[in-house]
Amino acid sequence: MGKALAPNSIKRVLRQLVNGVQVSQLEAVEIDISVILGRSILPMQQLLRMGRGAVIPLEVGENDEVWILANNHPIARGEIIIQDEKVSISITDAAHVYDFDAAAA
Repeated sequence: MGKALAPNSIKRVLRQLVNGVQVSQLEAVEIDISVILGRSILPMQQLLRMGRGAVIPLEVGENDEVWILANNHPIARGEIIIQDEKVSISITDAAHVYDFDAAAA
């Protein structure tokens, strides 16, 4: 697995994303963060037959990295951390939209 990014690295990525806007101006803005664990392609017929308790297989391995999205835009890669009953994500690398699009193909 990759090494977690230092807080300064995260700030650098954010600065690149906001294209010169002062980070201090954005600190109060709320951002929707989501994590993509994996993807799956299913025939519509199978999707329509699914009900409560259906299982969707994901094309992902146990140790694969996940995508971290901010307002549906890829910003980083990470790894799943499970401690006690808490699940969290450790940021391992900055991400670029082209990497995300290639992984989706």
